[in-house]
Formats: sequence, structure tokens, C-alpha cells
Amino acid sequence: MLFLVKTICLCLAFWGICYLGTGTDEKNLKGLSAYPDGIQSRVKCDLILGAQIKTISPVARFFFNLLLYTILLLFMCFYERQEGFLPNFWNVLIMGETLNLFDFLVIDLLWWRHTKRVRFTGTKDRPELYSDPKNHLISFLKGILMFLIAAVFDGVLLSYFCK
Repeated sequence: MLFLVKTICLCLAFWGICYLGTGTDEKNLKGLSAYPDGIQSRVKCDLILGAQIKTISPVARFFFNLLLYTILLLFMCFYERQEGFLPNFWNVLIMGETLNLFDFLVIDLLWWRHTKRVRFTGTKDRPELYSDPKNHLISFLKGILMFLIAAVFDGVLLSYFCK
């Protein structure tokens, strides 16, 4: 039961972070890679916004997120740790993939594509520009791999702490 509550809280906290991290052009620039390619092109060509773009390589972003979620899920699952690798692996994997699925279905496909908070100046009344789910799907697929790797690391660490 506590595991379920923690997973729900993790999803809601993640949505809160997404909500607070949007709302202005400056905040929205931080997540530019999640936007449809058409929006990314428009923003990069904009004289003001294009100059503010800070790029991070996709590989560096993947490894940063892997480290972040490996540590977060390690702490979230620490009190439910059990003897052996597999029970710990499954707990971390279920929590991580639930967050990934919640992000994809609820945040990306339902909220993000329909809210004006994530829209850049000059495109607020153009919802069709934000409807392409391709980059969200790619992020979801990367998340599957990332949370699988995190579950392997955490499964090993949690089973070690059980001794």
C-alpha cells in the first residue's frame, strides 16, 4: 500500500514540477527538445528566443536523467527493499515505468498538448502546431530503457543494503 502511495505521489510531484517549469517563453525553452519539430524550428529562427537556447547533447541528457532517477528511485524504494535482486529490481522498475507511462499519457498527451502554458509567444492560438506526439513518443521509449537500467542498478544496490 505504501508503495502505491509513493508511486502516486511521485507522479503528482513530477506533474507539479512540469507545471511550475512552464508558463513563460524562458521556462519553456528548457524543454524545447520535447516540442514538435515545427515549433523547434520556429523558436530557433526567432531572433529573441533563438539566442536564448542552451543545447545539451541527447546523450548527456540521457545520462543526467539516468543518474537523477537512479538516485531518486533508490531512495523511494529503500524502505521496501527485500532480500535478493529480483524483488528490488521489480519494485524500482514498476515505479519508474509507472512514472514514465504517466508522463507520456497524462502529462504529454493529455495536458501538454492542450494547455497554453507550454506555448511560445506568437503561437498561443495555434494548437495544431503542438499536436504532433512524435517527440513525446521518442522520450517515452528512451524512458523505458532508462528506467530499466536504473532498476538494474538499484536492484543491485538495494539487495546489497539488505544484508
